[in-house]
Amino acid sequence: MQALEDLVVIDLTRILTGPFCTMMLADFGAEVIKVEPPQGDDTRKWGPPFIQGESAYFLSVNRNKRSISLDLKTAKDQNIFKTMVSQADVVVENFRPGTLDKWGLGYNQLSRINPKIIMASISGFGATGPERHLPGYDVVAQAMSGLMSVTGDGAHPTKAGFSVGDIGAGMWAAYGIMAALWARERTGQGQWVDTSLFEALVSWQTYQAGNYFASGKDPVALGSAHPNIAPYQAVKAQDGYFVVACGNDGLWEKMVEVCPIPFGHDKEYSTNPDRVVHRETLIKRLEEEVFAAKPVVQWVDILRSVGVPAAPIQSFSDVFRDPQIQAREMVQVLHHPIAGDIQVLGIPVKLSNTPGAVTMPPPTLDQHREEILARFGITESS
Repeated sequence: MQALEDLVVIDLTRILTGPFCTMMLADFGAEVIKVEPPQGDDTRKWGPPFIQGESAYFLSVNRNKRSISLDLKTAKDQNIFKTMVSQADVVVENFRPGTLDKWGLGYNQLSRINPKIIMASISGFGATGPERHLPGYDVVAQAMSGLMSVTGDGAHPTKAGFSVGDIGAGMWAAYGIMAALWARERTGQGQWVDTSLFEALVSWQTYQAGNYFASGKDPVALGSAHPNIAPYQAVKAQDGYFVVACGNDGLWEKMVEVCPIPFGHDKEYSTNPDRVVHRETLIKRLEEEVFAAKPVVQWVDILRSVGVPAAPIQSFSDVFRDPQIQAREMVQVLHHPIAGDIQVLGIPVKLSNTPGAVTMPPPTLDQHREEILARFGITESS
């Protein structure tokens, strides 16, 4: 048994944020039916790289789903879609706000077909407010959410290395769907779940927002450093960089003793607030007077031996050779009908009784049409 085994999800999404959301549901057993336009999800053409003509981007977020192609601008395919909705639990979409309403397929219309339906909408800025019609691009959300103002070294505006706005909004949508499903257990009624890339990133500002609320001062980009803790960042060793994370004064004391750090008990470094105030000189002295003496691997071993969090800065090739990743089954192999054996990421949440599973390769366009129509009792002529 899987946790979401009986859940039927109609997936109208494309690109990244929506497909990531529905993949989360599919990984735990939901029956996810990916409804694609006749030309397919845009990311089917995004590359290189391609594997036997199949986009690596598309393959990364569409496993455990079945595909049917429908043109929702036509009456015939709208009727097919409505029949599917009448027997489904959830619809997920990431069109610009108002698009489905224009087609007569918005939440108000679908809830009349199926009062228990839960519709999740993911957009750039949400369904209400003066910016609701702005397009939902990850880099735009990163810029407007404040994320780019606190990322990088401050010399140039810097975005995160992957699409955190898209992924974050997809995760919030999945969370909202779960909350709505639980509410439906008590009320028997579905509802509309509305979230956005902008809100996802603003909500993740947490302590940075808290610092701003408390001080009235805009946070600034600190590279890898933390605004409230020191040392807690990447530092330079003899042959490269590693990270160290002294989250409290006890860890600092251990670090002072084991390295050793001759200036570690100086007044300006005695407490975390002191070290934060004097972060610039502290890091400079650590790099020049202490860490320059040994290579990264030795410092990581030394610090870990006394419980001080430290780590090398790994490339992707390092990550996917990491024995912990292997032990946690975070790389899975699926056989795709065109691409052959492909690697995909594993499931990061492990449930003891109803675990998720990676079982189906990402679908080819319209691969499961006959199977899906039969599942909902639909004929092509209907």
